[in-house]
Amino acid sequence: MAQETRGKVLLTGISGFIGLHCAKEALEQGFEVVGSVRSEAKENEVRATLEAASVDTANLSFAHLDLTSDKGWDEAAAGCDYIMHIASPFTIANPKTEDEMIIPAVQGSLRALRAAKAAGVKRVVLTSSILSMMGTMKTGTFGPENWTDTSSPSISTYTKSKTLAEHEAWKFMESLPREDAMELVVVNPGGVFGPPLGKNITGQTMALTDQMLRGKLPMLPNIAFPMVDVRDLAVLHVKALTEASAKGKRVIAATSDPISFIQMAQVMKDQGYKGPSTRKAPDFVLKFTALFDREAKGMLGMLNMNLSADTSETQEVFGWTPRPAVESIQDTANAVHALQN
Repeated sequence: MAQETRGKVLLTGISGFIGLHCAKEALEQGFEVVGSVRSEAKENEVRATLEAASVDTANLSFAHLDLTSDKGWDEAAAGCDYIMHIASPFTIANPKTEDEMIIPAVQGSLRALRAAKAAGVKRVVLTSSILSMMGTMKTGTFGPENWTDTSSPSISTYTKSKTLAEHEAWKFMESLPREDAMELVVVNPGGVFGPPLGKNITGQTMALTDQMLRGKLPMLPNIAFPMVDVRDLAVLHVKALTEASAKGKRVIAATSDPISFIQMAQVMKDQGYKGPSTRKAPDFVLKFTALFDREAKGMLGMLNMNLSADTSETQEVFGWTPRPAVESIQDTANAVHALQN
């Protein structure tokens, strides 16, 4: 006889850095998980990765979904109590055209919400970003009431995509009839660090750490922002599925204090790694590099940023305390180093 679960969750983007950790946490907390992937090979990879992390995958199944296609969404959501929508294009580099990133982000969120409504889902937990709150602020403190102005020429395409996708999600909820019982919670992570599940270190955070450890970044831009450990972020996502007082909230998942690239490098050096540099790059270097490098251009809007986050509501609603940033950076460096060799 099958063990009763706490509910069935459609988890989009399960094969990603955040998605794998969320799947692990959801399965361990007694939920049945339907993970969205784009191929059967990804199914096998996800299941093997979770099992290698000692996760019981008996309550794991898969659906094949694409953020840019309607195909399969209603079938994947059928019978689900919750949707955790994590899938979204992510790269620091600005794409050649904005639509390459913005259309999948916005349309993917709307497809998840439409499928949720059609399936009678209780709640959707949508992964956004603190970038949708930080805007063009350079110093000070931002909170859930803040919104990034998507018309600003200084924000990156990724920032714009996350902000527009979240805007459209809230607009969708406002369009529902008053008697509709579906709920939305948006989780807004800071920069996501922590050890990966599995051997994939191609994501932005892992790639940045890899380059630092290898000594490939002789100078670092003057940027500091709140961050979060992926393990803490997964706990928050799963709590957001059922926490009654989280309904309708934008949840900041991050340390309150900003962490700079130079601080990250110093933590790694203190661990004994020789590769990281703590030299600060003059602003003109990044500005010049941005003329021909899309990744540098994507970071321009964050230059000289030193922002704090108001996480009081997150702590109050969830009783959530993130682990120290130093611990997260150390664990990230150790995990990436182990996978380099």
